[in-house]
Amino acid sequence: MAGMECFYASFSPTGSGSFQQVCVNSGVISNMGSAPIELVASSTVAALSSSTNIIFILTCAVLVFWMQAGFAILEAGSVRPKNTNNILFKNLMDCAIGALGFWILGYSFAFGNGRTEAENSGRDNRFIGSGNWALQNFNDDTEYHLFFFQWAFSAAATTIVSGSLAERCRLEAYFIYSVYLSTFVYPVVVHWVWSGTGWLSSTYVDEDGNRYLSKNGMIDFAGSGVVHMVGGFAGLVGTYIMGPRTGFFGHKSNAEATLKGSNELLCSLGVSILWMGWYAFNAGSALGYSGTNSQMNVAGKVAVTTTISAATSSIVTTIYSRVALGYYNLTLCLNGVLAGLVSVTAACGVVEPWAAMMIGIFGSLVFLGASSLIKRYKIDDPLEAFPVHGACGLWGCIAVGIFASSSNIARAYGLDNDAVQTGNQLRNQIIGVVVIMVWVVGTMAPLFLMLKSFGLLRVTPQEEQLGLDAVEHGVQLAHNRAGVDKRAKPVRVQSDSPRHLGNIPHRENGSDLPSPANTRDQAARHGFSVAVKNSYRNPGTNPGTPLGMVKKGYSPNGSRHNSNPGSNAGSHHGSKHDAVMSNSESLQQKPQVNKRGSLRMAGTEMKKLEKIRAVALVEKFRHARAMSREHGDLDINVQPLMVDPSLPKDAMKSPPQT
Repeated sequence: MAGMECFYASFSPTGSGSFQQVCVNSGVISNMGSAPIELVASSTVAALSSSTNIIFILTCAVLVFWMQAGFAILEAGSVRPKNTNNILFKNLMDCAIGALGFWILGYSFAFGNGRTEAENSGRDNRFIGSGNWALQNFNDDTEYHLFFFQWAFSAAATTIVSGSLAERCRLEAYFIYSVYLSTFVYPVVVHWVWSGTGWLSSTYVDEDGNRYLSKNGMIDFAGSGVVHMVGGFAGLVGTYIMGPRTGFFGHKSNAEATLKGSNELLCSLGVSILWMGWYAFNAGSALGYSGTNSQMNVAGKVAVTTTISAATSSIVTTIYSRVALGYYNLTLCLNGVLAGLVSVTAACGVVEPWAAMMIGIFGSLVFLGASSLIKRYKIDDPLEAFPVHGACGLWGCIAVGIFASSSNIARAYGLDNDAVQTGNQLRNQIIGVVVIMVWVVGTMAPLFLMLKSFGLLRVTPQEEQLGLDAVEHGVQLAHNRAGVDKRAKPVRVQSDSPRHLGNIPHRENGSDLPSPANTRDQAARHGFSVAVKNSYRNPGTNPGTPLGMVKKGYSPNGSRHNSNPGSNAGSHHGSKHDAVMSNSESLQQKPQVNKRGSLRMAGTEMKKLEKIRAVALVEKFRHARAMSREHGDLDINVQPLMVDPSLPKDAMKSPPQT
């Protein structure tokens, strides 16, 4: 019929219920279906909603698992090349070990059967879950996506610890603590905060409808406390008991040179991947679309607050580096991003954007303060895992009680009360972080101490010097030569006896070594003598043995000669001749030359070296004689200097200008 339009309409005030066919012709209802019909069955709507939830959670879980790649790249760029294979191996095993442990025991300890204590007497309780071992109760295939999501979080917590113990932890110790953390320590905290029966949980109620912590319980939206505090404090305990890396508290410039990470590009790429994955980490914790709290809208807001906190924190740390250090430090900027992400993780769903900015500002300051504090107490954390995850995770949980709003809590959790205004929420948050700290330290410290007592915790100093790639994974030393010795700065080797020339103090800084451009007077005046770069490889001498030693009144072979200041010059010429001849004889044996281009001691270069040594020794005696005539008989103790193998190859190629 021309001009007639038909459609289905519901006459329910809410727009739900059954529908009837209505036909309209020129504004007049001309026909109405006699019997109402259902366009979509309610069961179909429920199934569609459930499928949407599963797709959303699986997608977020995959992105959270992708964060493992970010952790691996970040840690590989933060350690020295000789330990790269080792740290990548540990990141891979975090996933493998954590998957089996969390499947068999961890998920059961965390969520159990999901029933209240009254419904499941003797099983699930407020402290720990029970039942559903190895997911044996997942018979209807409707909850496997939840296990996958929670396992990705568990792997992240374990990976944090590997960063704190990098470059010196034995693999046996790593396997043991990884299993222990992922199957027991972490799942118990998950049960307390996120399960429906845990005593800290915001969703726990007893048979009378009351919560163990009044009103809202502890709110940790995505895991500042559950994931990051657990990993951060476990790493702190481990690195404190294990002790710092060799050389960490030596000369500052030396420590920075020898322990510095290998690749800032990898660090930047790793942090970028982590930032991307963090959107799934936080927004995915909304756990889907269904419910009356508009969870997808909450997820959208979470993405915004996460972005603002991370950006603000990175800017603050960048400004700090420029003001305090005098330059823009990339590492501080990257750690600032992570500090802001960790800090907002607990509150991302219950705060406004302006509050996220404040959380990021204070999060960066917490990170900087914690980093300085652990160094003051000589705690070596190679990746700053505790300042970023442990300290900022603690701050993130506390920030919920300060910046959360009642309206946001109502939208995210469906809890409408005055807990924030009365300070009740802040009290709950403080109780939660204290209990988590005590639990993690109390369970991990005995394990690390036991491993240390059995000699299973740390590699030997020799193995640490060679690198864990060679010791644990069979990587050839030549493959990681740069990580073994190329970053070492030249330093003077200390001897048992003091070195001085008259009243001229001995110089400790390796940067004071003479260059070929120095004059012979400078070399003699400051007590330098010439050594061969390759003396460590000379098969005819002990490693590190000096090539000659001259003391006033003695020839190099130890025999006495005339040292009277008033004697004729011939005696001095004789002693000089003996010294030169002794040094010349010590150079007759050519050192081995390796295939990688060490200093070659042959031909004209040998003659140049002999000339340098002779000139230096002659000038030492001239200077000593002049000082003796002016100040009296001085006891002049001259010992040669051993030059570090990392000196430039051409350091001794041309003699001083005469």
